[in-house]
Amino acid sequence: MLRRYFIGYILLFVAGCTTVTNNQLRNSNNSLLKDQEKLRFAVSGIQSLANWQRDYAPFRIALEEVLETKIEFVPIDSLMEATALQLALVDIVLAGPSEYAIIKARTNAMPIVAVTRPTYRAVIVVRKDSEIKSLADLKDKTIELGKIGSTGSYLGQIKMLMDAGLNIQSDVNILNSKEYDFKALKNGEADAWGRTSHRYEKTMQQEGIYQNDYLLLAESPRLPNDVFIASSKLEPMLVAEIRERMLKNKEKMLQAILSIPPLPSKYEGGTLVAAEDSDYDMIREVYKAIGEENFIK
Repeated sequence: MLRRYFIGYILLFVAGCTTVTNNQLRNSNNSLLKDQEKLRFAVSGIQSLANWQRDYAPFRIALEEVLETKIEFVPIDSLMEATALQLALVDIVLAGPSEYAIIKARTNAMPIVAVTRPTYRAVIVVRKDSEIKSLADLKDKTIELGKIGSTGSYLGQIKMLMDAGLNIQSDVNILNSKEYDFKALKNGEADAWGRTSHRYEKTMQQEGIYQNDYLLLAESPRLPNDVFIASSKLEPMLVAEIRERMLKNKEKMLQAILSIPPLPSKYEGGTLVAAEDSDYDMIREVYKAIGEENFIK
């Protein structure tokens, strides 16, 4: 199941970060962007053109103004369709940290700018009556995590356990759930529960639970940022110009991003920064630890 999940990610995003015309020359204003008829843009997790047009219209307009280039959205409807996508379909993708690491390995795509998330941290929670007092105490215990491959609800917690000296493949039993409730923790099926700090707080509120009922065992450092990625087929100087323009207009870009529901809960208080490939080494380290290093080579 784990391998099928990662293969699905690869099929989706290898097709998504591909090519653009090679005959790009600087014009008299020294701008490669002005030679672009359009740039094709995709967003991880947005598969509906109607939804994109409804929710992302302000962002598209802002990006077109900043880059002075037409932006065309490319929806990807399913994993099966992704396998049939032709090369040169997408020029820029907004993706999460885990997706970026896989895309980079498979396409040599280039990071453009990242969107910071000040509160983006992984947490691990236990019951108040638990004898577990540290991450090391989770040896031979069961922890419920989110979807396999999720940075904030899976990979972040794995990294925390690794840093506590645990062998992920032998020392802990991991349950995976797409839900966010404490059901498995409540009924004793799991000894600990891990999600993002935001999900922890929201779940506590929704279930009317007090913090002293479910104790925060550990919290990670801030996780890697979401990132705008450029196809490796784009000329490096063109990517540099896109980066420069987005950073120069980062307040405008951020306000456009915050206008998209439900992104304010993710990016409130954040900003745009230059993205470095090394920022995602933590993701690669975890993939290797869970035996999936082939997907990030």
